[in-house]
Amino acid sequence: MSVCVDNALKWDCFFKSLMYFLHLVLMSLVFACVCIYSLSLGIFAFYSAEITSSYSSQSFVHCLFVFQFSVLLACPSTGITALNPFLCRANNRDLLARRAGDSQERSLRGKRDLCMENGMAFTLEERLQLGIHGLLPPCFLSQDVQVLRVMKNYENKSNDLDKYIVLMTLQDRNEKLFYRVLTSDIERFMPIVYTPTVGLACQQYGLTFRRPRGLFITIHDKGHIATMLNSWPEENIKAIVVTDGERILGLGDLGSYGMGIPVGKLALYTACGGVHPQQCLPVLLDVGTDNEALLNDPLYIGLKHKRVRGKQYDELIDEFMQAVTNKYGMNCLIQFEDFANANAFRLLNKYRNKYCTFNDDIQGTASVAVAGIFAALRITKNKLSDHKFVFQGAGEAAMGIAHLIIMAMEKEGISREDAIRKIWMVDSKGLIVKGRSHLNHEKEMFAQDHPSVNTLEEVVQKVKPTAIIGVAAIAGAFTEKILKDMAAFNERPIIFALSNPTSKAECTAEQCYRVTEGRGIFASGSPFSKVTLPNGQTFFPGQGNNAYVFPGVALGVIACGVRHISDDIFLTTAESIAAEVTEQNLAEGRLYPPLDSIREVSFKIAVKVVDWAYKHDLASWYPEPADKEAFVRRLIYSPDYDSFVIDDYKWPATAMQTQDV
Repeated sequence: MSVCVDNALKWDCFFKSLMYFLHLVLMSLVFACVCIYSLSLGIFAFYSAEITSSYSSQSFVHCLFVFQFSVLLACPSTGITALNPFLCRANNRDLLARRAGDSQERSLRGKRDLCMENGMAFTLEERLQLGIHGLLPPCFLSQDVQVLRVMKNYENKSNDLDKYIVLMTLQDRNEKLFYRVLTSDIERFMPIVYTPTVGLACQQYGLTFRRPRGLFITIHDKGHIATMLNSWPEENIKAIVVTDGERILGLGDLGSYGMGIPVGKLALYTACGGVHPQQCLPVLLDVGTDNEALLNDPLYIGLKHKRVRGKQYDELIDEFMQAVTNKYGMNCLIQFEDFANANAFRLLNKYRNKYCTFNDDIQGTASVAVAGIFAALRITKNKLSDHKFVFQGAGEAAMGIAHLIIMAMEKEGISREDAIRKIWMVDSKGLIVKGRSHLNHEKEMFAQDHPSVNTLEEVVQKVKPTAIIGVAAIAGAFTEKILKDMAAFNERPIIFALSNPTSKAECTAEQCYRVTEGRGIFASGSPFSKVTLPNGQTFFPGQGNNAYVFPGVALGVIACGVRHISDDIFLTTAESIAAEVTEQNLAEGRLYPPLDSIREVSFKIAVKVVDWAYKHDLASWYPEPADKEAFVRRLIYSPDYDSFVIDDYKWPATAMQTQDV
């Protein structure tokens, strides 16, 4: 039976093909004849002086009609079933079948995505109205129970990278639940979604990659960035974090693996600041990498060539900045993240007065460091201008902190020159002094009139600072001798080991407290556990995390439409953070508010930024709100589930009576 059917199908296909071939030959002849006829009419109409313009117009229209009809007649793919009964009907059936299949597939995929929106938190009514009843288990859970399930899975993971993957997978699957989990214990989860674990995640990005988050723009896309921005599904973008991956934390050039940083930063925009996640866009500018290990790694997800620099690089950044503002407006916040020193200062100075932008490594780090110093002053009982600072490192973080310290000292009343004389910097070649060759513009400003000194230990011994700040990502740079000298020179030495991740810290909290016998005022860039000394003293080290700064600044800038972000905003932010540190916090060794209060701290920073912006005429949303707290609070994102129940109500019975004849 099957043989007969196969033969019948073969003969059917043969006859249909033959008919189609004959049809094509016939129609081609008709097409040729009609074209010759149309051309003749056109030539005749053009050259005949005796033909009226009306007749010429009619002839032209007639020619056009005949030509179009002949095209339709000769082209079987147009779907004229009366002229091509076999092929056109078959094509239509195939097309309809494909469309129906695609539609069903899209519908099913959409329903699956919808199921992941709230998961088993959907009520029966919502499931029925959305057409997803039966696609979920017959169980109805609160969001609290869903959090409990996530926590069970999270706690079963034995290392931080696996925990990071659990949380990032949850973010892909159920965004509101992800932020509900984060905000339930931000102190616990921040070291996982951001530093230090995010550094390891970036190094292993080729292995941990699950689904793309963010926009990858390459040097080969130059000239088409506006088109690429149109690929992003969200239109109302208010904040962008962008990196080129050249200096990821203290880990160096990670190329496209650096995408983990913008993703992590923007997760904290929402978790700590309340910025709506749909208004955030992570961007990776891939211009290549100079990391040989990545270039030879088959799992590397970026461009496999050396970094493009110079004019092409600058043109890419220029085009990106312009394309962003053209699409999202001048108020769109663009945060630069983990660019190399050579580009970080240059790009900040180039764009800061033209776009709504800041560099978190320079200005964010400066703000959180100065906030810690302000808090420390309440312990040392003196003014900022009474202190002398030595920096281990002279890169973007060190320069940013130093500039903000100078601003704060000027606010106390001393001159800029006197403030600069209180800041000493040590780079890879030793103390930065006048007359030293190959100093860039930023370093020249802090060159001291002093003989050359090669090591940090010697600098501390000779300068006798009241505070040392480590931002060079050199693990162990604050040796036991340096810590002992600091304790000998000062009753309460200020020791900030701010390098990230933990493996790059200049010293640990335990080393600082032990060597200084509990007198050191310590802060770090990465989290450290509490320290208990043999005498029973217990300290909770303060973490100078930029997350105290950028979420609140971003929320405030977005709220009032600031177009240019000045350093005054970061000084205001530092003062606001320090004001939230209680005397109890200081007694415990904390120079920053507890992380579990970071959402409230970010909210207060945002209100301060809004207030400052309106006072200095830098806001663009008017009229100015009378109640700025209420104004900011209404913008804050909530991780609570939205209701999907369709609004249901009835009219009065008399209004709904059916009218009859």
